[in-house]
Amino acid sequence: MATTATTTKIVGPGDGKAGTLGSIGARLMIEGVETGGGFSLVEHPMPPRALAAPLHRHLREDEYSYVLSGRLGALLGDDVVEAGPGDLVFKPRGQWHTFWNAGDEPASILEIIAPAGFERFFAELIDLGGAMQADPAVLGSLCARYGLEMQPDTVPGLVERFGLRMPGGAG
Repeated sequence: MATTATTTKIVGPGDGKAGTLGSIGARLMIEGVETGGGFSLVEHPMPPRALAAPLHRHLREDEYSYVLSGRLGALLGDDVVEAGPGDLVFKPRGQWHTFWNAGDEPASILEIIAPAGFERFFAELIDLGGAMQADPAVLGSLCARYGLEMQPDTVPGLVERFGLRMPGGAG
């Protein structure tokens, strides 16, 4: 059984492993080892009109996206939503979804992942230089290990439908 961390911690603006996932950034603020596996917290800075990922679903964890700044667009199953600062978007495990910066200014969200564990996917993807730099076979193995199903062929349609920029490039 996992134990709960009891150490006080302040996470400063420069703390935590940070890097690029491809089209957006990630900063690991609280990892599962610090919460007894209950949750992790990741910050995602997003450039204007950036698509975060292809349509995908998580088999093991729920995600909660709290908007700090800018506008977050999301496709949750068949529903399209837009959220602003102070809004929380719930993405339950098993639901096909994606999200993006819906505005022309940078956006930032805090992503709560419960239970923890998927933050390690982000850490490994950062080490690979992001999704665009990763060998497709390595990326596929990474997705399988973390219970992530992706549909990369959805990117062009999502970019066109929501007026976004191609990951790693211009719109």
